[in-house]
Amino acid sequence: MRALLSGYYGKGNGGDEALLATLLQMLPSHVTPVVLSGNPEETRDRYNVETYNRMAIVPVLQALRSCDALIWGGGSLIQDVTSTISPLYYGGLMTLAQTMNLKTIAWAQGIGPLVRPQTRWLAKRNFAGCTKVSVRDRASAALLSDWQIPHIIAPDPVWALQGKPVPELQDLPTPRVAVTLRSHPQLTPTRLANLTKALVDFQKATQAFILLLPFQKSEDLGIAQAIQPQLADVSQILCLEDPQLLRGVYRGVEMTIGMRLHSLIMAAAEGCRCFALSYDPKVNRLMEDLAIPGWDLEDLPDDANLISKTWLEYYANGEPLPPEKIQSLVDKALMHRELLSEALS
Repeated sequence: MRALLSGYYGKGNGGDEALLATLLQMLPSHVTPVVLSGNPEETRDRYNVETYNRMAIVPVLQALRSCDALIWGGGSLIQDVTSTISPLYYGGLMTLAQTMNLKTIAWAQGIGPLVRPQTRWLAKRNFAGCTKVSVRDRASAALLSDWQIPHIIAPDPVWALQGKPVPELQDLPTPRVAVTLRSHPQLTPTRLANLTKALVDFQKATQAFILLLPFQKSEDLGIAQAIQPQLADVSQILCLEDPQLLRGVYRGVEMTIGMRLHSLIMAAAEGCRCFALSYDPKVNRLMEDLAIPGWDLEDLPDDANLISKTWLEYYANGEPLPPEKIQSLVDKALMHRELLSEALS
């Protein structure tokens, strides 16, 4: 059996690459993956899979015709807030696959926000036509329940991703604190300046080594480069392309300050304390589910001293997730694997 995997792959986003790596780990052994990617050569070389350019119409159609199934491969693909094109692209692909009578699977989806009636209608139609559907959060499950579409809910599959140790960490001082910020309209120059000052004060108080971890170079690296000179001898920018290494880096980290959803999931899964800076409902949902402290960026205190004191208090007194809670989340995340086995049998 051949399955076409469609997601935000090959675009340099660590979270989406982690979803792809996990999906490839979870596919049944009799299924040959074919991946649509923004960088087909890189994806082919990293994962040793057949790939096609996700935006090349003729190759995509040929790939669809050669496959028995289409899998929407995880994450916030079906939302129209950051992109109006995204739900139309993925929805159009799913419509084509369903018209061609392929098995169709919506895997580990985080649905919404959907603010436009036309994208909402298309999403409802696509999900209703799927062979199997799994979602990663309660809000997505509630939407599908409203639409009377059968589904399962399980934690994000990246909880179950196999990490790899990062050799470069051995030469870096301890303790370590990881920071992942991304460019976003809510991260204004004033807020970034306050966060940077707070981070400098926090570092002086803790004597921690700061690891600046860009999850997507195009969105994160510039911010890391703006912060790093303020922490010249006590920080390092670490760019890791392999999602298993990106997960593994948190094994050597005491605390994480993160905007990106998967920076928080990977860190929490490795027993690291997490402090969230939310720019998106999906981050808020994780904060609620795991009782992760943090702020919405829009509510970030104006006082850098208050920010650093809050971080210091959490660094001193905060607790990581207990091992039994982590194991429970990993076990539940494997429900996404069971769904694939059932759908592709």
